[in-house]
Amino acid sequence: MWIDTHCHLDAHEFGADSLAVAGRAAEQGVSMIVIPAVERGNFDVVAALAHAAPNASYALGIHPIYVPQARDEDLALLRTAVEAALGDPRFVAIGEIGLDFFIPMLCEPAMREKQERFFREQLRIARDFDLPVLTHVRRSQDQVLKHLRQIAPPGGIAHAFNGSEQQAQSFIKLGMHLGFGGAMTFTRALQIRRLAAGLPLDRIVLETDAPDISPSWIHPARNSPEQLPAIGAALAGLRGVDPAEISAAAWRSSLAALPRLAALVAE
Repeated sequence: MWIDTHCHLDAHEFGADSLAVAGRAAEQGVSMIVIPAVERGNFDVVAALAHAAPNASYALGIHPIYVPQARDEDLALLRTAVEAALGDPRFVAIGEIGLDFFIPMLCEPAMREKQERFFREQLRIARDFDLPVLTHVRRSQDQVLKHLRQIAPPGGIAHAFNGSEQQAQSFIKLGMHLGFGGAMTFTRALQIRRLAAGLPLDRIVLETDAPDISPSWIHPARNSPEQLPAIGAALAGLRGVDPAEISAAAWRSSLAALPRLAALVAE
């Protein structure tokens, strides 16, 4: 059995196919898909989709790419939405939140400041409600680590990790898990593959980030949670172990990173 810890199943690329995709993933052994929100406009959408698909759960947050158009009152709305969702067993985390210093517009001084302000406030929400975080860390590992040290949530996942060994160890020391997916299936991704092969297995979780970050065998086609078992097999190949060992280890790591999932997958 597998858990896809990060999948934008509500994305427009899936169209009306989201539930069918989730169903096909379940047939492949993907027992749970975590769907993160990206802005206030899809808080209700991800929650509804998680309730419509038997093998889905959701997170609430404001993605750094959506920060430019976000308003300060969106943070208050998020806090209210999170408090209301605490009684929903399919709600598992705060996310997707973080920092993106790859897109030029987001690197402008005023926008960097706004990103960091939104990230810090969302970390406070996670800390206040004792919830893990799904963090976006594109070219921002050290800055994300700085804020995690200052406003420590109870763990979570550094999504699509692509940092150094030292940065990976810093996330682990802060109680975070590291998300690996399609990127490690490319032979040219030497650093990611070295980390996937060598980091403690109990700190690795698997993800697709579908519809993005397609694995090498379908790139550049739309990614899907159906690909997660093959991604797990790729990790098994890098580590020289049986895919069943990766499945079991990633399952345990996912539940450690996102404790509210435990009750769902036990149903």
